[in-house]
Amino acid sequence: MTATTLTGSLLVATPILDEPPFRRAVILLLDHDDDGALGVVVNRAADLEVDRVLADWSDSVSEPGVLFMGGPVGTDSALAVAEITDQSDPPGWRECFGRIGLLDLDAPPALLAGAIRRMRIFAGYSGWGSGQLEDEITEGAWYVVPSEPDDVFSLAPETLWRRVLRRQRDEMALLATYPDDPSHN
Repeated sequence: MTATTLTGSLLVATPILDEPPFRRAVILLLDHDDDGALGVVVNRAADLEVDRVLADWSDSVSEPGVLFMGGPVGTDSALAVAEITDQSDPPGWRECFGRIGLLDLDAPPALLAGAIRRMRIFAGYSGWGSGQLEDEITEGAWYVVPSEPDDVFSLAPETLWRRVLRRQRDEMALLATYPDDPSHN
């Protein structure tokens, strides 16, 4: 049984994860329980504008208005993460933590427009079976750190890995200066 849920936390890839898709990834955990975990990589913007694939939602997504690569699972499907404006539960939205939750992209955008403060759409997600994530954390593949709402909706997602590490109060902060290619150090 999972003693503590990590839902709402960030997984920050350690330097030992040096292969795509998780090299320098920052993953927001949307669900974590005894059955496994589900999250999205929040720092991998794609070169595809939302209005080219989900035009009805293009006015609701936060800048940059592109799809994000949420992970290697289900890359042919889209997942929306939204922060709502108040504590009410708008139709088509399911709370994950605080005011951040999953948004049903089949819901009519006009029905939700006033309730959405910020939103991102992800192609695919990152998933782990029962105990798999815990094993990876124990093996040193991931740092688990608190998330901040702005992490999910960062205007500079490409620098998020360094920024999240830099704000930590221990040796993790030093890793923010870890070179992109240690062999060139």
